[in-house]
Amino acid sequence: MKKIVFLTMLLAGTFAHAQAFKGKGDIKGQVGLNVQDGGTGITATADFGLGENLSYGFTATYLLNADRIYDIKPGFDDRADLKARINANIGNVLKIDPKLDVYPGLNLGLRNFGAHLGARYFFTDGFGLFAEGGVPLAKYKTDPVGFDYYNNQFTFVIGASFNL
Repeated sequence: MKKIVFLTMLLAGTFAHAQAFKGKGDIKGQVGLNVQDGGTGITATADFGLGENLSYGFTATYLLNADRIYDIKPGFDDRADLKARINANIGNVLKIDPKLDVYPGLNLGLRNFGAHLGARYFFTDGFGLFAEGGVPLAKYKTDPVGFDYYNNQFTFVIGASFNL
């Protein structure tokens, strides 16, 4: 019984110091599974704190499993996407658990101008989980068809988040 109480207190102490967003100078890295209509892939992001509630970053996505269209296999340029992004890290504004960060934001990519809404929860100072959804607000091609539809639609990403 003493061992269980000790272990519980040790884990609680470890989790108590975790903080989702620390403000200026904070650096987050995330890697996750990207799910969208017609394909799944991997997404990596890096976010850099500018102020108490503001960060900027970059996103790279590559579809590992993309459907063929008209029996044509998508090329690298059809599968890949890069974006610059800015986030409003509002976990402390909402007065929620400091281990949880909610971040709406805007992004400008190779295929569109869009918005995203994400949340990350840190279990320790260095490791957490995140989920993020994104939508295009303005597409560079008004009616994307074929491979132009990839990375130019609603996307959902879930994965691991790290303090760097």
